[in-house]
Amino acid sequence: MHDLSALSVAAPLPQDVNVSFEFFPPSTEKMEQSLWSSLKRLEPLNPAFVSVTYGAGGSTRERTHATVSRILKETSLNPAAHLTCVGATREEVDEVARQYWDSGVRHLVALRGDPPEGETVYKPHPGGYAFASDLVEGLKKVADFEISVAAYPEVHPEATSATADMDYLKKKIDAGATRAITQYFFKVEHYLRFLDRARAAEIEVPIVAGILPVTNFAQVTRFSKMCGATVPKWLAELFAGLEDDPETRKLVAATVAAEQCRVLNANGVKDFHFYTLNRADLAYAICHVLGVRPKIA
Repeated sequence: MHDLSALSVAAPLPQDVNVSFEFFPPSTEKMEQSLWSSLKRLEPLNPAFVSVTYGAGGSTRERTHATVSRILKETSLNPAAHLTCVGATREEVDEVARQYWDSGVRHLVALRGDPPEGETVYKPHPGGYAFASDLVEGLKKVADFEISVAAYPEVHPEATSATADMDYLKKKIDAGATRAITQYFFKVEHYLRFLDRARAAEIEVPIVAGILPVTNFAQVTRFSKMCGATVPKWLAELFAGLEDDPETRKLVAATVAAEQCRVLNANGVKDFHFYTLNRADLAYAICHVLGVRPKIA
């Protein structure tokens, strides 16, 4: 007998999917052009929001602010600015948040952040917010921001246990966060089990599935080791032999991510956050497969 329930993955297009997109601030004129063409391509899909990442150090901070401000002024998109605890005092972070609020930004993504370049262990900045939960609490005192935080379906690499990691996620939510966005994952079961555990821990806010379409398999493998995401053997086999074939790589990447999203949707998942790496093509194609398309006037 066949399991006919599996056919739901290939069912008619979903009508209730919500998407969001993540970008990073450009550091060159060419990268800026690429970012803006990507934003313009994805804008008609009417995402819930678009987020802009943030690194330690003044130049990245200023580029993030400039990018978010421009999105607010020149597009219909709802920008969310990333803020971290790294490299700044509480007063400095609060001032950046105030500037965002005054410019019309109402959504922040609050993260602890990675150790500054050249350091391997995170150390709280003297006089700064020590951890993301402290940052969330502080930002809510600055203004009534909508705040998203990070979640780790496969456990944060520095967490002592899965239980401790879940407890910390709950602490961020209790501090005032309104949404969690997951680190990317490739095995659907990792996310679904994590969601079950989060609900059992009485975390009721939306937990958005973070999706990374794979454009460069070697790069993703390196990054996954640092962030604790499992790269399954089947994924390596799908990309084997395509190192010098970018066109086929793109087709495979879109197919894998679209299939992942359709399986998640068949299991009741409606919210997806795409890590775009400042490129629109794959995210646009996957959204099309999910029924997220420009509105026809």
